[in-house]
Amino acid sequence: MGSNETTQRITMTPAARRVIEAAERLFYERGIHAVGVDLIAAEAGVTKKTLYDRFGCKEQIVVEYLADRDERWRVFLADHMNAAGPTPAARVLAVFDAARAWAAQHGHKGCSMVNAHAEISDPAHPAYPIITGQKRWMLTLFTDLAGEIAPEQAGRLGRALMLLHEGALVAEGLSIFPDAIGQAREQAQAVLAAA
Repeated sequence: MGSNETTQRITMTPAARRVIEAAERLFYERGIHAVGVDLIAAEAGVTKKTLYDRFGCKEQIVVEYLADRDERWRVFLADHMNAAGPTPAARVLAVFDAARAWAAQHGHKGCSMVNAHAEISDPAHPAYPIITGQKRWMLTLFTDLAGEIAPEQAGRLGRALMLLHEGALVAEGLSIFPDAIGQAREQAQAVLAAA
């Protein structure tokens, strides 16, 4: 189940796509609350009227930004996992490889979902189900893969892999030490070998 299935989405026009591209860059660099619609409209080359006509409110821009990022991550991840081959262990490690490649392409400020959750913790916010849904989806992915490796340990192993992955994303975003994702991959490999 996708994280966006219960969230209201809009149809993207070229102007709306420019708004989302500008919002993505600004929200990721500066934070959601720090960026206003005036700046998004200016960066996208649209009027505020066009922005409001298409999205209605800033919250919908946030929904579209996070949903779009989640959808792109899932496709990116699927490509890496498919390239890794059929073995579950290789597919698990491909998740870490994908996260490292994603960070290299999209920025090292950490996970956009974790960053958004720091600003949006109210379950009533329309973007909240996207944030939590994405993380639930990742846990299910790790648990399903773990079940193929060690069925009797699927839940525990899936949670361990999720903790390694999410911890790596946070450490990467904070630049605490170099190559946090690569080090988490090594730990994941050790966990899988012990399973």
